[in-house]
Amino acid sequence: MLAALTVRDIVLIEQAALEFAPGLNVLTGETGAGKSILLDSLGLAVGNRGRAGVRPGAAQGSATAVFDPVSHHGARALLKEQAMPHEGEIVLRRSLAADGKSRAFVNDEAVSVGLLKDLGGLLLEVHGQADDRGLFDVATHRGLLDSFGALDEAARAMGGLYAAWDEARRTLAAGLARAAEAERNADYVRAAAKELSTFDPQPGEEEILAGERALMMNAARIAEDLSAATDALSGERGAEAALAMALKKLSRLQEEARKRAAAAEAALEQAFAQTEEARRELDALLASLDTDTAALERKEERLFELRALARKYATTPDGLVAVLADFLAQRDALDGSGSSLKDAKAAVAQAHRVYLDAARKLSKDRAVAARKLEAAVAAELAPLKLGHAKFRVALEPLADDAGTANGLEKIAFEVATVEGAAFGSLAKIASGGELARFSLALKVALAQTAPPAAMVFDEVDRGVGGAVADAVGERLQRLAETTQVLLVTHSPQVAARAARHFRISRVGDKTRIVMLEDEARLEEIARMLSGASVTEEARAAARRLVAEAARPVRPSRKKAKSA
Repeated sequence: MLAALTVRDIVLIEQAALEFAPGLNVLTGETGAGKSILLDSLGLAVGNRGRAGVRPGAAQGSATAVFDPVSHHGARALLKEQAMPHEGEIVLRRSLAADGKSRAFVNDEAVSVGLLKDLGGLLLEVHGQADDRGLFDVATHRGLLDSFGALDEAARAMGGLYAAWDEARRTLAAGLARAAEAERNADYVRAAAKELSTFDPQPGEEEILAGERALMMNAARIAEDLSAATDALSGERGAEAALAMALKKLSRLQEEARKRAAAAEAALEQAFAQTEEARRELDALLASLDTDTAALERKEERLFELRALARKYATTPDGLVAVLADFLAQRDALDGSGSSLKDAKAAVAQAHRVYLDAARKLSKDRAVAARKLEAAVAAELAPLKLGHAKFRVALEPLADDAGTANGLEKIAFEVATVEGAAFGSLAKIASGGELARFSLALKVALAQTAPPAAMVFDEVDRGVGGAVADAVGERLQRLAETTQVLLVTHSPQVAARAARHFRISRVGDKTRIVMLEDEARLEEIARMLSGASVTEEARAAARRLVAEAARPVRPSRKKAKSA
């Protein structure tokens, strides 16, 4: 709900602070007192464009609206998405400089005017002029109808079924694209797969071949060096013989001397073993040297072909393994595409069938809900002096293959205001008073199933009086049971039903706003009944109106229809 509004230096308002109550809040006062200024200030606070400007002589003006919505309200979700504090009161503020520049704040944090407007649109609905938000935005009509018909869950499920159908279609389209691409290159794909499969490249093969080739090309010189090294170890005067002789000499020492030379003997034994191991390694390496020129040619041919294939397929020799795998996959796709595409088409057909079954049922349920909503609105129109108007929920069917995540129809609320006239959009209603009363009728019909945000009605009772004004008041009071209502009114029958009453007056060049209670409120209603000169009869009539308004409103639509 809207908890409070503070206005400073806007047009004729120097300073005003209003605290609103749940239920019906009314603003009354003489024409020109500044009621529209107050509404413009509220609109400024919630991000709307308006006629509000800075008070003459002031450098800056501001309007601050404090809201306290329920914990699950959409405005809190939007703040959470923006990573902003979303618990407790939500304070929207707009400052306006004398040059027309403005700044927007949410909970004292600077934000864009766009975000302020988005939040304001979730927290407040304004009726009485041809705006394009709330009831007059066609984009909201489907959700309102679904809420009225208790179809929200089915509508959400529809989104999931559409997503599954759409995913199946995307999968099929991708498969068809791959098949078409592969078919265009079928000969090349098969030839490449065959060529690379025949060659059979191996990971790290280039490094192995290059190393073996280098060894083979220098095998003779390497063999000479290896033989010389072996002779130095195992020849008659080699290291092995010298170490063996040293060990033999030590073994002949006397016992006491040998004990003292034990460490040296152990080191020599270790050296002899390592020398013997080195000689064996050299012998093995010498034996492995391949000096076969034919074998060298084969390895060179393999290495050169490996590098040539890498250049051909624009990759590295090691990358040929992955290239081969890709071509094999494409070849397999060519050979098995018929089966996979058949499966994909079957998946699309199945997902579409499931979607259509649910969408057609939802369409039937929406048609039933539409007729009920039409009847509910029709029951409200005549008492509001709109008996000549007709309301309908237009359900424009879509082709089976043109369904959306929202179902198989476009939904729009339409009205014909003149007998025999064609139906058109709600915003085409010419009269501001008619527009507000029609909004009231529709909101009353929707209120029990789709409680809206706090709402403002600007002179919803314009041009009516007597029983019609009383009917307007009763419906506003009934609507205020489910959502807070702020109303500018000239009707005493409506003002008498208020939970909180504010009087706006003009004092010199300034606007003054006072919350009325008890006798002051009765005096204002009496003034509205009799004019400038308030009579005792008017005061008595005001008391009767307030007493009648205190009685429980008629809750059922059936009773409302006979109002």
